[in-house]
Amino acid sequence: RIEWTTPPDSATYARLLSALDAQKDVKAYSRFVAGKALIVSKNVNRVVNIRSLESSKVTQVSGVNERIVLGELNLGNEKQNNIVIGMVLADRLGVVIGDTIALVSPAGAELSVMQMGLPFIRRYRIMGIYESNNKDYDSYYAFTSLESGQSLFNKPGQIDGIDIRCEQVDQTENVRASLSKKLGNQFQILSWYDLHKELYSVMKLERWGAYIVLCLIIAVASFNLLGSLTMTVIEKTRDIGIMKSMGATNDQVKRIFFYQGFFIGLAGIILGMMLGLVIVYCQYHYHWFPLDPTVYIISAIPVEVRMTDVFVIALAAILLCAIASRYPAKRAAKLNPVEAIRWE
Repeated sequence: RIEWTTPPDSATYARLLSALDAQKDVKAYSRFVAGKALIVSKNVNRVVNIRSLESSKVTQVSGVNERIVLGELNLGNEKQNNIVIGMVLADRLGVVIGDTIALVSPAGAELSVMQMGLPFIRRYRIMGIYESNNKDYDSYYAFTSLESGQSLFNKPGQIDGIDIRCEQVDQTENVRASLSKKLGNQFQILSWYDLHKELYSVMKLERWGAYIVLCLIIAVASFNLLGSLTMTVIEKTRDIGIMKSMGATNDQVKRIFFYQGFFIGLAGIILGMMLGLVIVYCQYHYHWFPLDPTVYIISAIPVEVRMTDVFVIALAAILLCAIASRYPAKRAAKLNPVEAIRWE
């Protein structure tokens, strides 16, 4: 999406369109006008986000046509005030296809409050109802034609920005970087990540939180390993003394207990990874842990295997096991063979 606070001049706007036409990864783009309006229907009033796009390009840019469940995606033209709303919003307003609703624009709110004019009110006919399985969109977003939006928000001939749709979602950052290089800082170019930055920041924080929790769980298991090896050193004090009296060096004794703890930890890591992958596979294919579809937009807890995560967690587990094995190994190496044999 490309936005601006002040409308660009004709030369700058022409350069923008030329850059978009030259961008091979851009599938389609459409001018838009956006804002909040009050929907009035019978005895129900609700503030929604109005998205006004070019009628001829809304199918290629928005993808709303793929989510239409009732009616059709027909935004009309400058002589028609058609609107497409979400399923949740239609249910709360108590409207169906063909009903008429009124939209009150904030453009004339200031004059109406001072009793110097009337608010901008436009009547719209519901032509389609979509369902995206996202309650935020289905409850608070409605789509109209560009000309209708300009009339509603009292912006004749003006646009707020340009919506862009790429061929593939993973091309977004490349397109953004290319447009930023061509256009400079005159426009604000936002990707889908920027538009939902708060959500992804929370998800990233949760990701790090889950990693820290896993490391703490592994640390607790490492303390168990440390205690087990320490008890082994105490039980094998006589054997350690005999080995050292027969010529075993401190480094050899240290390596024996260090390798024992390391391989115990490695075996646990391999078994745990195998068990985790099996559970993820079963959840992905058989949905062992379902979710309430009336509350969530998905039917089961989503899972995805990322090999980088597997390797990072395994590396952290191996490092903690190595640290836990170091103390018992050093303690075993420091035993005095004479004292060990005498008291054991």
